[in-house]
Amino acid sequence: VQLQASGGGLVQSGGSLRLSCAAAGGTFSSYVMGWFRQAPGKEREFVASISWSSTTTYYVNSIKGRFTISRDNAKNTLYLQMNSLKPEDTAVYYCASKPRESGLTDPRGYDSWGQGTLVTVSS
Repeated sequence: VQLQASGGGLVQSGGSLRLSCAAAGGTFSSYVMGWFRQAPGKEREFVASISWSSTTTYYVNSIKGRFTISRDNAKNTLYLQMNSLKPEDTAVYYCASKPRESGLTDPRGYDSWGQGTLVTVSS
């Protein structure tokens, strides 16, 4: 599956953004989907994941209560609603897919990646 992330931009601290990830060329509804982020000089970090049926979501502790992952299988699209943004959320955000619900936080288990979209949060 080919993935394309969009929706990043510059926002003030406390603001909101919604990222989208459009999928093509595969059976989107059969994949577990995830969001990762990578800040300058840091390793890629797991942010959130969602099962194929949307029944199970999982978040890194630092964004719980502020970010919401969702998907629309009819539109082949993954979303990440980001509220109450903080400067430390500044990073390039990537969407990714994997066939199984195991090792959700390990980027090595994801086999398709979007190109990334930059989110910059100013203080």
